[in-house]
Amino acid sequence: MDLENCKLCPRNCGINRMKTQGFCKAPPSIKIARAALHFDEEPPIKGKGGSGAIFFSCCNLRCLYCQNEKISLQNFGKEISVDRLVEIFFELEQQGAENINLVSPTPYLPWIKEAILKAKRQGFSLPFVYNTSGYENKEILKELEGLIDIYLPDFKYACNETAFEYSLCKDYVERTKEALQEMVQQTGPNQFDENGRMIKGVLVRHLVLPFHEKESKEILFYLYHTYHHQIYLSIMNQYTPLDSTKTHPVLSQTLSKKAYEDVLEYALRLGIENAFIQEEGTAEEAWIPSFCLEGVNKES
Repeated sequence: MDLENCKLCPRNCGINRMKTQGFCKAPPSIKIARAALHFDEEPPIKGKGGSGAIFFSCCNLRCLYCQNEKISLQNFGKEISVDRLVEIFFELEQQGAENINLVSPTPYLPWIKEAILKAKRQGFSLPFVYNTSGYENKEILKELEGLIDIYLPDFKYACNETAFEYSLCKDYVERTKEALQEMVQQTGPNQFDENGRMIKGVLVRHLVLPFHEKESKEILFYLYHTYHHQIYLSIMNQYTPLDSTKTHPVLSQTLSKKAYEDVLEYALRLGIENAFIQEEGTAEEAWIPSFCLEGVNKES
């Protein structure tokens, strides 16, 4: 992984990370905005103790509507060392975390790999969750084989025209399909412990966007007919309009109950069984995590 010619994600900026910033705006070291127990994940991810979520700053997708815009678009956060990241793993474990949830980790993969290896040498044994937009470089993901237990990717778009409009991404569909194939190959069938917690496997998230039900159905069709019951799905209705989208003709609106139910009914007709859904009331800013460097600074 050559950081002087960065191609960690499919954008392949090719910039020297030691001297400048690429599309993701990430610095030449780890930058995070929050490290704390998180209880808003799917049941087999959060368990009873909560997922130990580490929110990395900056993002290689930078979606126009991102609910975590403070860290993904505004780049809020603090730079830390690999050793500090290892300490955070152990601190979250002591707090009762069920796993370590690496949220938007792509721009920092070399440092994360180093931290995981260091932690494992020190006896760390919690599962690692790779929580990503789905826009990944398949060849780079291969560097994580044997280190990531659970992949938690998004599958956002069914057509690249939408991906470009909302995320300035011309090849999202192809790269996400390739990445997902690699993730499934690495983890094999989903595995759960006696308490229903996922300990290995792939759970794909799809956020239904307003007036994009057709694309949602195309994504569900692809996922089911490609992987059947080999992966789990999470079909989400929590799209929340923010200040940055309040004038957008589509993204300024919430998803209607009818539209979401239409997508769920389609999923049932396909035969999808292993899926999580959301109730009403999730499209609220109250669901957006508070980014105030919680858990980032070293405990005294």
